[in-house]
Amino acid sequence: MPGGRLTQQERRQIALGLADSLPYAEIARRLDRPTSTVTREVMRNGGPAGYRADLAQRATERRAHRRRPATERLSVPSPQPHGRDAGAVAEYEETLTTVLMATGLPKMAARVLTCLITADSGSVTASELARRLQVSPASVSKAIAYLEGQSLVRRERDERRRDRYLVDDELFYQATLASARSNDQLVATARQGVAVLGAHTPAADRLENIARFLDFISESIVRAAEQVREILHPARPQPPEGDEPPRPDGT
Repeated sequence: MPGGRLTQQERRQIALGLADSLPYAEIARRLDRPTSTVTREVMRNGGPAGYRADLAQRATERRAHRRRPATERLSVPSPQPHGRDAGAVAEYEETLTTVLMATGLPKMAARVLTCLITADSGSVTASELARRLQVSPASVSKAIAYLEGQSLVRRERDERRRDRYLVDDELFYQATLASARSNDQLVATARQGVAVLGAHTPAADRLENIARFLDFISESIVRAAEQVREILHPARPQPPEGDEPPRPDGT
């Protein structure tokens, strides 16, 4: 399997594959490259709809020109638990970071979120994040603040009174509800515009259609989130009122 950077010809083949609506795995198979390589290449260069081979080539050349000699040395992947392939883990983390960036997350926030998602411990301190990502504590703090603002990260205090950051299913549930609430705000604003512009005018009709669409989407998202939450995390049955839990001595 060939290694190293993608060539200009390979980038042209990727662009042709995207134009033919081929999945990443099929494009990668034709190039004899890992699927993750093609995924990263596309997502960091405009996404499936905006990928251009010549622009991607020039962007890669600019990045290589700006890169300092110290950063060109390959870092040795840290040992992995559970017998994992350290190289494969590093490659997957880069792919996940790139895909998260394509959803709109800033690069450092995406790196931090990837680190939290892939941590077996379930929670990581700010100093551990800075050490693992090899960035300044200020960069981590800024990324954490952004993720907390998006309801994607939760913090808790450990026994040493250190802040620990974690990602869990409940957070993604809350983030989904926050997204639906932002839609609700847009629905209300669109309907406000209907009243201002005058009902049954072309502009008002357009705003009403936007409001109806987003209203339906928000309702569907919230309903689906509630259903999935109940399936994945069913509530524990509560004891009948008046019943007390048994004491340690069995009485």
